[in-house]
Amino acid sequence: MTIEFRMPALGADMTEGTLVEWRIAPGDPVKRGQVVALVETEKGIIDVESFHEGRVERLLVETGTHVPVGTALALFSGEAPQPASATAAAPAAAPVPGGGRVKISPAARRRAEELGLSIEELSSTGAGGPVSIADVEIAAAASKARPPALIALPASPIAPLAGAERTQATMRRAIAAAMTRAKREIPHYYLTQMIDFAPARAWLEQFNASRPVEDRLLYSVLIIKAVARAAAEIPGFSGFYRNGQFEAATDMHVGFAVAQRGGGLMAPALLSAASKDLIVLMHELMDLVARARGGHLRSSELGLPVITLTSLGDEGVDAVYPIIYPDQVAIVGAGRLTDRPWVSDGQVTIRPILTLTLAADHRVTDGRRGARFLARIATLLATPGEL
Repeated sequence: MTIEFRMPALGADMTEGTLVEWRIAPGDPVKRGQVVALVETEKGIIDVESFHEGRVERLLVETGTHVPVGTALALFSGEAPQPASATAAAPAAAPVPGGGRVKISPAARRRAEELGLSIEELSSTGAGGPVSIADVEIAAAASKARPPALIALPASPIAPLAGAERTQATMRRAIAAAMTRAKREIPHYYLTQMIDFAPARAWLEQFNASRPVEDRLLYSVLIIKAVARAAAEIPGFSGFYRNGQFEAATDMHVGFAVAQRGGGLMAPALLSAASKDLIVLMHELMDLVARARGGHLRSSELGLPVITLTSLGDEGVDAVYPIIYPDQVAIVGAGRLTDRPWVSDGQVTIRPILTLTLAADHRVTDGRRGARFLARIATLLATPGEL
């Protein structure tokens, strides 16, 4: 079969991009997850991965071409890959011709049917897990239909790539578009909770004292893991609100807001954060931040976040009141650690206090559930050894 590889949507605010470089040529084999092209957006140069397997039949768009999201960029021949665990039957699995089965969550199945996607062509980004709504959305972005006239566009000259010199104004326009949409469409509610961070800080100091420098943890990684765990346990804070309904996430890909050099912000995903070992998560966080600032993110890292954490503690801010990034339904803000008077066991002591803020979508949850969500994060941070 022939598969159209299309310009993906790398965020809710992206409508178009410039094809910078092909990493494949006609006749080349292509594997799922392989970087096949570089695309320039308002947020930088992104490594775009293939979500199909096969062989390159034809490249339809020349480098330097500015094209809308959904435009067919290339044609692949072959079958879409199946996950390694596809031969194992599961209650929610859909049959695949030839005897295999694709594991897919009921919500992801419904979303695939709404988008007109074939279940047999879907596969999971999780390690042996079922196809999730996020996987379906990635496949939809790659195969989004567009008028035939957009399949091949004439090449147009562009200025040399700006890279790190891309103007802050361009990035601000992209952020403004997404945030304006968020405030217009999403009924936000906000909750704030002050957390005694003393147990977590003591545990961190003891943990880091026995580890080499490269394996030492920052307190941000504890918050990321706690947010991911709480989101996995309490429904309504991880996923997307689309077409008038909430689509729950099946894997906790946590977006982490990273400030760009020269201004701007992006929030790529730490994949499967709820199940990662803290040291592994720390290494992945440092790598993600370095690549985000150096312009080497992958398309999946921008398309997969199901909840976002933004931390401004290193900027000296006590509390953050963030705006939800559409189509997500929640974002957590973390301020700096501040020594404050605190009552513990009937005694007033000085403790390091962390202020967490939750912005959530009132169409999906309410303040009572939001309070439970923040309380669960606090409980997890009070027992960091269990993270």
